[in-house]
Amino acid sequence: MLWSGWGDPAKARELPETVRKLLHDLLGVRAPGVPAATLESVRLAPPRLPAAVLAALGDVTGAGHVSTAHEDRVRHAGGKSTPDLLRMRAGDGAGAPDAVVSPGDHDEVAEVLRVCAEARVAVVPFGGGTSVVGALTPALTPGGAPSAEGAPAPEGAPSAGGVRDTRFAGVVALDLGRLNRLLGVDAESMIATFEPGVRAPEAERMLGEQGLTLGHFPQSFEYATLGGFAAARSSGQASAGYGRFDDMVVGLTLATPTGTLELGRAPKSAAGPDLRQLVLGSEGAFGVITALRLRVRRAPAVKVYEGWRFASFAEGGAALRALAQHGPLPTVLRLSDETETMIGLAKPEAIGGGDSGCLVIAGYEGTDEGPGAEVTGVSARRRAAGRVLAGLGGTPLGEEPGEAWAHGRFSAPYLRDSLLAEGATVETLETAGFWAGLPRLYDAVRLALLGALGSPLVMCHISHVYESGASLYFTVVTAQKGDPIEQWERAKEAVSEAIVAAGGTISHHHGVGRDHRDAYAREIGPLGTEILRAVKERLDPAGIMNPGALVTP
Repeated sequence: MLWSGWGDPAKARELPETVRKLLHDLLGVRAPGVPAATLESVRLAPPRLPAAVLAALGDVTGAGHVSTAHEDRVRHAGGKSTPDLLRMRAGDGAGAPDAVVSPGDHDEVAEVLRVCAEARVAVVPFGGGTSVVGALTPALTPGGAPSAEGAPAPEGAPSAGGVRDTRFAGVVALDLGRLNRLLGVDAESMIATFEPGVRAPEAERMLGEQGLTLGHFPQSFEYATLGGFAAARSSGQASAGYGRFDDMVVGLTLATPTGTLELGRAPKSAAGPDLRQLVLGSEGAFGVITALRLRVRRAPAVKVYEGWRFASFAEGGAALRALAQHGPLPTVLRLSDETETMIGLAKPEAIGGGDSGCLVIAGYEGTDEGPGAEVTGVSARRRAAGRVLAGLGGTPLGEEPGEAWAHGRFSAPYLRDSLLAEGATVETLETAGFWAGLPRLYDAVRLALLGALGSPLVMCHISHVYESGASLYFTVVTAQKGDPIEQWERAKEAVSEAIVAAGGTISHHHGVGRDHRDAYAREIGPLGTEILRAVKERLDPAGIMNPGALVTP
């Protein structure tokens, strides 16, 4: 994976000249004045872990699985948000850990946590490194100023994103890449047990050999891990048919500094609050997920994707709501607003297209054979959903738009890299709300972005639909002005305030991390925040687990 961008460098996307002209003329984008940093030139503070701690960690995992090498530290210095990438492109490695530790199994994870708690070393669980909410940089305190217990960075150390937090003797990135096994499949219960470091494509390959699938395909699919999906409550592009990732988790194992939690004896239970839900979305703040028991499905024999056009975002939204509430629900269902449709991001292979109205992508996966296929098969559901969409004003566009979307569904992050190189800031943000409040939420986010950024290009789509509501996913493009990180952080703060005020959730599937932490606290209130702190204090009394993520230290 590209250290300063997204994915395979060989898949980098060149911007067409028409897009460059659009950026220049419409948004005032200008090329950066200085070239992007090389990996070797990224500035890192010297590792500060005591030799005795490094030796103790090496005794647990083997010395070859503890690294303080420059490249390893850079590659674990943050996630893949636009601010993360801008810092890397500027050569600012202030968020890098002091060491990267790679345990090989649950027992090694537990022992690493014991060693780190005893030595007061912060631990950042690291899967695919695809976080876009600042979940991977606990070496920094916010705002460029030390915390009450902190002190400024050493002379000459980078500090653009904050300063090193001296409450800890150091920071290790706990890379879970060696925990990459399929531990077993219960074909009768349709459950597969995985270790957390399995990347999504490898999970699909292993399940596919047995005719199974998770059906979880978020935009981060190519690089994200199953443990990361659980820790951030991920939602995939086919969530209408397969559900969110947290819906798939029927059991898990959590290693914490004070012991191990084994959760999930049955699909559902009335034996008190379901503690699985406390771990899902906890982002490494309570412990490290070391095993996941996941509901699986039969791999679909048939996949069909098609496009529909609606005259307006409101009319398209009403059609999606009808399908969500009354059925039949496609496997994939998403609606782009007028701007996203016009620009063509709804169809990544048609950037600059001139479509009018709003584009709906509907996808159907399954089979047309076997009992009930005349009602629940792909062809039957497609015909029935088509009658609903046409009856509510939709115009069928055939399979070409749907297949174009499916072909380019993972390409948008590569496009972001190209836009950053041109001098544009491009970022995404998302929220969710109930159907009745969705128009207000949509307007509130757009107005906040316009107020903070002037005249950005703001696009949105509805996806991840439910009977009671849906998510809104925004893409923003603007010219970099002054400090682009500070520019975006001001806009993000304005949007977060607008989302909370409009009654939306601060995140539907990206998670909380550090970027959303304060808004999340406002969302759940002081008592909710105290409950989370109490859980953290019991499981992680030394406060070493991903400090600053989810809740304030």
